[in-house]
Amino acid sequence: MGNSLAFDDRSDMSTGARSSLSTAELSTILEVTRALAEPFDLTTMLTAVTNAARQVLHAERSSVWLFDAAASELVLKVSSDISDVRIPVGAGLVGTCARDRQVINVPDCYADPRFNAETDRRSGFRTRCALTLPLIDHQESLVGVMQVLNRSEGVFDAEDEALATALAAQCAVALQRVRMTEALIEGEKMRTELEMARIVQQSTLPSTMPTLPGYEVFGNSQPAELTGGDTFDLSMVDDQLLIVLGDATGHGIAPALSVTQMHAMLRMAFSLGADLETAYRQVNDQLANTLPDDRFITAFIGLLDPMSHRMRFISAGQGPILHYRAASGEFARYPPTSFPLGAMHLPARRAASTLDMLPGDMLLLLSDGIYEQHAQDGEMFGELRVERLAVDHHGRPLDDLSAQLLAAVKAFADGVPQEDDITLVLIKREGPR
Repeated sequence: MGNSLAFDDRSDMSTGARSSLSTAELSTILEVTRALAEPFDLTTMLTAVTNAARQVLHAERSSVWLFDAAASELVLKVSSDISDVRIPVGAGLVGTCARDRQVINVPDCYADPRFNAETDRRSGFRTRCALTLPLIDHQESLVGVMQVLNRSEGVFDAEDEALATALAAQCAVALQRVRMTEALIEGEKMRTELEMARIVQQSTLPSTMPTLPGYEVFGNSQPAELTGGDTFDLSMVDDQLLIVLGDATGHGIAPALSVTQMHAMLRMAFSLGADLETAYRQVNDQLANTLPDDRFITAFIGLLDPMSHRMRFISAGQGPILHYRAASGEFARYPPTSFPLGAMHLPARRAASTLDMLPGDMLLLLSDGIYEQHAQDGEMFGELRVERLAVDHHGRPLDDLSAQLLAAVKAFADGVPQEDDITLVLIKREGPR
């Protein structure tokens, strides 16, 4: 993530240059990210994005243009002073951005031949500088263009580009979700809503496992219903592996939306350069503001440095964390280190814990759906069976270990329905050759 921003409690606005992302700005962006994971209509969502863009980029105007693939045009959907504008792909800054799918940062619009002044003439607004960004969804498809005009002081710089790019990415995903929602509305309403929530939730999970030299990583999630309250993430943040396992109370649409919010906010916070402790506290406080009193999310959030082989983590009510130590053939268990996310506001930062991954070591992060699966006689699967399976299959690929574990849980249940969502994340350092 080469465009990540530094995070601090300060922001130098006296000269128009931003040296870091302030607490207030990060909070604003996370609030938008949280809101985009909730049900919304198109206009409300786009208005929230454009308002946030103006605020954090200190701009006078912002707008969103939606891509009409059938007409090969861009349609202005949200703007404060003009509407019903359509331009062909390739025309003007917006059309050029859509055609090339590249960020365009123009410090003097009237000196740029690509700039079309017709919109200024229609609205009476004078465009000085412009930052134009393509909106690309998870399938690498163009869904629109976001444009921000006239920075209050100076022109848009590289840090503004990084910040706007993060907002644009969230906007693109939300646009994709709105269109998916509209397409799924017909038919059985409840079934459609559940299926929509499942698709949205599954789209936040990693489609492929990241490559980390010297390590093998694997994740899998199986909801108990169409939608579940579990999520996981395995992705690279700069040169470190971000590891997330989340489990919201209950299962169904509400928990699915809760973990989707958490997932999106964590990714946004780390992409903007927040450290582990800051990301945890900010996301926690945002969720505490919005989740019902009886709702919270247990989560493991860790960053693994493959050079030092040290993992820093915060376990927000998630446990046990099983660390298989290959040298001794024994397990270390780590309890939760903090409160579940959204349970309460945190008055201060929580320091992260650490563990070292030695050659052959393996980390097992499992949700309650495995440990608490019942057999016919009421006995639970428990930790000991997990540990025995991990030892027996330690030398095999992690996807095979996962398959063996899930098969063992199913055989143990012996026909008892899956009562809770099942999610697992496995990390293994290569042993000596």
